[in-house]
Amino acid sequence: MSVVIRLARAGTKKRPVYHVVVADSRFPRDGRFIERLGHFNPLLPKDNEARLKLDMEKVKAWMAKGAQPSDRVMRFLDAAGVAKRTPRNNPEKAVPRKERKAGEKAA
Repeated sequence: MSVVIRLARAGTKKRPVYHVVVADSRFPRDGRFIERLGHFNPLLPKDNEARLKLDMEKVKAWMAKGAQPSDRVMRFLDAAGVAKRTPRNNPEKAVPRKERKAGEKAA
């Protein structure tokens, strides 16, 4: 069983609120979960303390058990200093699509 720490969407249409949950990776995004660890409200300003609430003790315990955080949750944990996120590198992202396709045809 692969356990992940991820976001589950809640709230209403155009007013999202996310719960940070521990779930089996086979379950749907908003479906069954094992435990709720906190919540995230993206509509609040970034400097507001109520934007993200996490129970760090539970997060550390689940990570010690082998739970893998999703990309977005890993960003939260990196900002909190709990885990180190490896930076991603996509050098072709900066190249316009037309030039990318022209380069593929030339190769």
